Amino acid sequence: PDTSSKASASPAEPKGKRPPVLVDGVTLNGPTLDIREAESFLRDAMPIIMEEAVWKATDVKEKVCEWRSPEQLKDLLDLELREGGEAHPQILQRCRDAIRYSVKTGHPLFFNQLYAGMDPYSLVGRFITEAINPSLYTYEVAPVFLLTEEAVLQKMIEIIGWQEGGDGIFSPGGSVSNMYAVNVARYHHCPDVKVLGLSALPRLVMFTSQECHYSVAKAAAFLGIGTNNVYVIPSDKRYAAYCCWLLLVTAGYCWLLLVTACWGGGALMSKKHRYLLQGIHRANSVAWNPHKMLMAGLQCCAFMVRDKTNLLQRCHSAQASYLFQQDKFYDVSYDTGDKSIQCSRKPDAFKFWLMWKAIGTKGLEERVDRALAMARYLAEEIKKRDGFRLVMEPEYTNVCFWYIPPSLRDMADGPEFWRNVHAVAPVVKERMMKKGSMMVGYQPHGDKANFFRQIIISPQVSREDMDFLLDQIHSLGMDL
Repeated sequence: PDTSSKASASPAEPKGKRPPVLVDGVTLNGPTLDIREAESFLRDAMPIIMEEAVWKATDVKEKVCEWRSPEQLKDLLDLELREGGEAHPQILQRCRDAIRYSVKTGHPLFFNQLYAGMDPYSLVGRFITEAINPSLYTYEVAPVFLLTEEAVLQKMIEIIGWQEGGDGIFSPGGSVSNMYAVNVARYHHCPDVKVLGLSALPRLVMFTSQECHYSVAKAAAFLGIGTNNVYVIPSDKRYAAYCCWLLLVTAGYCWLLLVTACWGGGALMSKKHRYLLQGIHRANSVAWNPHKMLMAGLQCCAFMVRDKTNLLQRCHSAQASYLFQQDKFYDVSYDTGDKSIQCSRKPDAFKFWLMWKAIGTKGLEERVDRALAMARYLAEEIKKRDGFRLVMEPEYTNVCFWYIPPSLRDMADGPEFWRNVHAVAPVVKERMMKKGSMMVGYQPHGDKANFFRQIIISPQVSREDMDFLLDQIHSLGMDL
């Protein structure tokens, strides 16, 4: 045959209609998916997605959410799964309802979590990966996405400052990255644990900052170290501890340091603010989530190690023969799936790669600088306004503050005063949610009464939005 010509997608069909082929009563002729019907549905669905989930959801004049109670929402969504399928008009309405009653995290007034905003390049990257639906275990099934992940990891490692390079993997989130770190640290000093298990090890102890992420304790529980073997190091008055956390065994070995920079890692992109992570290059491992400060879109989380000895591969490899054959026709070092604790793995780095290609390192730097400048503006406005009080001077883009209603402003500081202040934030949060005007988180901390925790990430946020935030809190809470 002429191998230079384009191969036919399928053998030529014989003339005439082929007789039906039945196996166990199932007809096997032709595809089960009606291509014309599927195309029609996609063409009808995409304008709904663009109008309702993209344009309206990012319009500051629209609501952040259409709040409904769980019981109300169950009725509105018609969640029952029936024997027969529904017609396309009904399914399109389900799509509209799902968007309508979801929280619009791309909205300029969504400040509730450590991610926000909508980047168009990242969104297109997600459209592409969801449409192609690859899994990142071998080069043969995900060539483009494995190469883009490698390129992103190498650039992030360079920015961290590991001049000799390193290794990494994208994980489902910062909590999983922390579990990777504990597991890799344990394997590094106790490689027998992979084969012999915990019974072959001495007692393991973890030291961590008292301000560490809760996933450190979860990692200790999940990996069999035990939460009673996690010891906390007191932090200073600014809630910083100079050891993020480390893992020790009784023989005195240690995995020097994990820096959990899942949110704060974004400051590395800024020449002006990277001093906030001074010394990060000395860490053995770093967790950094571009879906937070850099707006890459959920989920996009990198775990990286300062190691060039295939530590991730050695720690997690199971050498599945049906996936990781060593006699393939290409360089099998690109089959990175065996260094992951997952098998199926989404191409999370691609959307970050596409966004980075579009706006460049300079564009990412500008986002970080703008967010920090906006946080400084908000902090200064809080100082000017009656009834607002900073918990502490912000060092990053989280601004923590109390709102004190007029009825409490003449009351002296003391237990009764703070009991009353503690009750303010939950009521204001309820009112803003039911109104749909914005979303801001609140929390207690130690002996501190509930305070608002305002997170600034999205470059779509303006000075006017910061003013509205304070005006709205006052409007919703002034009668308390």
